[in-house]
Amino acid sequence: MADKKVVLIVCGEADVNAGGSAMKKFMKKTCTFAGFNAADMEAEAAKIEGAATVAADGVAKVFEEDGAFAVVELGNVDGDALETAMAQIADAADRRTLIVLATEGGLFVGGLGINKKAGTIEREVVAADVVATICYIADLAVPADCMGAVLYQALKDPNMKLKEIAKLKEAIGRMEVALQRDSREPWDKHDCA
Repeated sequence: MADKKVVLIVCGEADVNAGGSAMKKFMKKTCTFAGFNAADMEAEAAKIEGAATVAADGVAKVFEEDGAFAVVELGNVDGDALETAMAQIADAADRRTLIVLATEGGLFVGGLGINKKAGTIEREVVAADVVATICYIADLAVPADCMGAVLYQALKDPNMKLKEIAKLKEAIGRMEVALQRDSREPWDKHDCA
């Protein structure tokens, strides 16, 4: 199973406040971009390597098969349909899952690495920005023609990648020390000889 996972929900007109408990729970933990241009979101998301377009009830299967990125295209939906989809997606998600809801009324981002206290951010966002952010957070390969910028304003820690690299360097250093200790011959380890 993939370590970091992403679900991108693409829908046209949708009332995000009309849903039930699953939508309310999601909206409580999101960062919102009101100036979102949803044009070409599906096409841009499809450029990410390993993107799997599925129905909401197929997200769990994508993750079970070691997929890291699921795209759910809902079209124009009412509050009940969005609630049903969000409930199915929430069941498949865990704490290492980024959930992105892209609507004509705004972009809503929650989950892995997102600062839910950021509230509504006044920034113009296009589909390429969403792709760049998804790839940054979930360690996915950025498409070669992606011209988007990472939405750092939504992140808990804009320097999260630098910190991950520092932790990896520290772990490599510890492993090198351990390997040096273990590379001695058995007679070098004791003063018996």
